Amino acid sequence: MQPVSEFELSAAQIASFDEDGFVVVDQIVDPELVQRALGRFEPLFAGEFETGLYPDEWNWKPGRDAPTLTRQICNGWKSDRDIARIVLREDIGRACGVLGRWPGTRISQDNVLWKPMRGLPLGFHQDAAYDRWAVPTEWVSCWIALDPTTADGGTLELVRGSHRWRLWDMIENFHGPDDPEFELRIAAQMENSAIDKVAVEVPPGGGVFHSGRTWHGSGVNLADVPRRSVVAHCTTSEARFSSDEVGYIYSRYKKFGSSEMDESYFPITWRHDGYRSPFLADYLTEAVGWAGIA
Repeated sequence: MQPVSEFELSAAQIASFDEDGFVVVDQIVDPELVQRALGRFEPLFAGEFETGLYPDEWNWKPGRDAPTLTRQICNGWKSDRDIARIVLREDIGRACGVLGRWPGTRISQDNVLWKPMRGLPLGFHQDAAYDRWAVPTEWVSCWIALDPTTADGGTLELVRGSHRWRLWDMIENFHGPDDPEFELRIAAQMENSAIDKVAVEVPPGGGVFHSGRTWHGSGVNLADVPRRSVVAHCTTSEARFSSDEVGYIYSRYKKFGSSEMDESYFPITWRHDGYRSPFLADYLTEAVGWAGIA
């Protein structure tokens, strides 16, 4: 399925990203893709995976985890092609590549996020802190809202200018912390900087592109609707596995004796010469699956 429209950043939006560490965009994907993705949330978090493959991370399960926690799946694109049709889009890859000044873009991982009504916060953090298993440790992320977002609805909040701060470590408490800004305040004090938070308020299909070094998190969802979103965390097409750091999940895809990132697991979604990982066209049209059959 081809997108109804192709998204492209303007020069002003690129300049805003460079200045602030993020740029908010009113529409990134079309309503049809939004509705298709929303229809996959219930099955995904119930463990019904369209491709037959478990995602790399499945951080919330019914009956096991508190209903107030934000539900998260990582690399839902491997488990469901309606998620894949968003996060593997060429235009999103191109936008991330342009913002990152890369010759091409590959997806490092995605997030499928579902914050229920009265859902608890997500701690403020830098995404790049979770990418130390790769070289370079740099992401540009595209966060896409599938529900209308409001400041009191637990939407994503970003700290303007924090992409210039030093790289922090993984935060101690990501899901449902009592104090979601604890590490953020320490980091701001070390940088001698004020905390200038911006809440992302966009219609469904809108979202934000942000640097992997930009501090961000979210508060309690006080709205009367859930906050569901999909995120494409992208890196340069030239990224390699680190020879020094081991990621306890994603380094499982590293081959012994090689730092190469296999495109089957980290596909190239855009490159300046027009290249995309060859399997993507057949995968997204359901001509091939993980078993090699339709």
